[in-house]
Amino acid sequence: MGKWFEDLPAGHAFETPARTVTETDLVAFSGLSWDVHALHTDAEHARATPFGERIAHGALVLSMAVGLRARTGYFDDTLLAFLEIRSWQFLAPVRIGDTIRVRNEVTEARRTSNPSRGVVVQRVEVVNQDDTVVQAGEMVSLMRCRE
Repeated sequence: MGKWFEDLPAGHAFETPARTVTETDLVAFSGLSWDVHALHTDAEHARATPFGERIAHGALVLSMAVGLRARTGYFDDTLLAFLEIRSWQFLAPVRIGDTIRVRNEVTEARRTSNPSRGVVVQRVEVVNQDDTVVQAGEMVSLMRCRE
């Protein structure tokens, strides 16, 4: 069972395990999303860009971050709905071989008019192996209450 609304007061923080972004991730995401931009798929083209090499899709990294958060078990059987992403920013490129993890801090927790539910707002930062924040924003979730 995951964390209940009451387990996630403002200030509560947690971090996910790390995961390396692989060539397979990039190829699979390109195929599923139909985003085959040369920056992600063509090494020769990417060398001529300011990045100097292929980089991961921003949405791939975001989806990996959501998956890493799910792996923590924090939301197992207690997450009712994912309500929104606020002010999401892509701050630095993620390259194949980078290892990412996610830092989360609850910035707001409020009850709803339904006593069995609460809204949790979290500041979310995706960081790489150098502890550089590569993506950040807020995620808002509707959680089950114990009572």
